[in-house]
Amino acid sequence: MGFNTEQIGNTLVVKLNGEIDQHCTSEIRDEIDREVDIKNVSTLIFDLGDVTFMDSSGLGMIMGRYKKLKAMGGKLMLVRPRPQVDRVLELSGIKKLLDKNCG
Repeated sequence: MGFNTEQIGNTLVVKLNGEIDQHCTSEIRDEIDREVDIKNVSTLIFDLGDVTFMDSSGLGMIMGRYKKLKAMGGKLMLVRPRPQVDRVLELSGIKKLLDKNCG
């Protein structure tokens, strides 16, 4: 697992790679929350193009950030998921929620 962040205006782009599971989600969550709280972030984009696996803790981390941004009047977007990760997002209902509320 690895990740890096880049702020572009009021948008924070989080590029994730590898496996997103219980061993790394707290580190990702803490870093994102720190940056959202310190910087003027209104949009959070998760770039999932290099994610090979995601379990329920990864889904929980995404949902928690979604709720945080929504409470602040912001939005969250997921981009470039690989087919296997896209399927997990679809089955969990996250894709439908994001499409409905952040489109």
